[in-house]
Parts: sequence; C-alpha cells; structure tokens
Amino acid sequence: MQMVISRRALRDGLVAITVVGSMALGAAGCAGGDDDAPKEGGEFVAGTLLCGGVAVSTEAGKALEVITGSSRFEESDETSTVVHAAKELSEKFTSSATGDGDICTVFAEDAKQSDRLEVTWELTGGPPEGEPASKFRVLRMGERALAAPDAGVVQFACRNEKLLGSQPAHVDIGVERWSPGEPEGDPEKLTDAYATVAHSVSLAMAKELGCENNGGLEARPSLDPV
Repeated sequence: MQMVISRRALRDGLVAITVVGSMALGAAGCAGGDDDAPKEGGEFVAGTLLCGGVAVSTEAGKALEVITGSSRFEESDETSTVVHAAKELSEKFTSSATGDGDICTVFAEDAKQSDRLEVTWELTGGPPEGEPASKFRVLRMGERALAAPDAGVVQFACRNEKLLGSQPAHVDIGVERWSPGEPEGDPEKLTDAYATVAHSVSLAMAKELGCENNGGLEARPSLDPV
C-alpha cells in the first residue's frame, strides 16, 4: 500500500499523511483494474514542453527523467499551464486568502493510469508553520522548501499590488508522486530532482504573477539542506 501525503500535509510538511487504501490508488494496483493499464495519450514531448512550456527548465527536465526514468511525456492539455493556473490563483485571491488548484499532471511515456506526478498550487493563510516530517529535507528557497524522494514543495510570498492587492499572497507549489509502487532510484538524487522541479515551476509561477523579486526565488534551485 502506497502512502501519499495530502495537499495540506505536503504544504505544511507535517507528520500527518493520508494512507491511500482500498478505494484509491493502492486498490488499483492490487485489483488490476483500468488504472493498472497503460495510459493512452496523444502526442509525446520532451519534459521542457510540459505545463505550458515555461514551467520546466532544462535542469528540471533532466530532473523529471530522474524521477520517471523517461525522457518523453504525454503532452499537457491546453489549460494545464502555469499561465492558466496563475489566472485562477489571482481570481481566488481577490475573494479569499486561501484556495488551491491544479497546474498540470505529468505522465511519462508508457506510464500506467495510476502512475503520475501532480503539480499543484495552493494559497495559504500565511508563512509555513510546524516542524517538517522526518522524510523531508528543508531547503532555503522562498519562505520554505521541502523535498523528499516522492514529493517536493516550495512556498513563496508574492507581493504585487496591481494584481494581488496590498497584502502578500503566500503561494505553495507542490510536485507529488501518485503511484501504487515505491519510488525507484537513489533517494538523494530523487530528493534533489523533486526540489529542482518544484523550484522551476515556482519560479515560473512567480514570474507569471509578476511577484516582486520573483518571490525571493533565485534563478537556480538551492539543494543544500538548511
């Protein structure tokens, strides 16, 4: 049975996790249902063309290969882009300080229905709180970044009076693996890879939102532990 952290747990890095049981991914792997079949996609592209073509840097594209073992991925839908997600995030912030949504889903070529990466955004009420779970490495990116062999998240504060108002928006970008199997590969390399992908998407989102100083994110990821 695969343990998958919830979006909120991913954001906070808390010990709480969601155990996916018989009604979700674990059951699909055991029961051999449709989720166990190969994903039937359309065109396949390089990782750097996913999620709108600006979200995945060359470095992050290589990181996706480390995570999935593939250099080809199912092409993202037209609305599965950072541009679309940034617009949705901005609309949410005008009415509430919290909210969440999807950016894109990543399927490697020949991947099964149940084996994917979900890239998401979340508006939180403030800076990160709580102690990270032991599986996470804490990194110095934005307000806080966390990475593990199966997930990565970057939170940054976005100030942009024209788009988001006078108060900063606290934005989380998460990259999480959903799969009935355990991650394959060197845990350290996988952790670096998730951090790299999460940073790349976060930087693209910060730029699209017009965040002051790109939300405090540097051009390249910081992979050294705090």
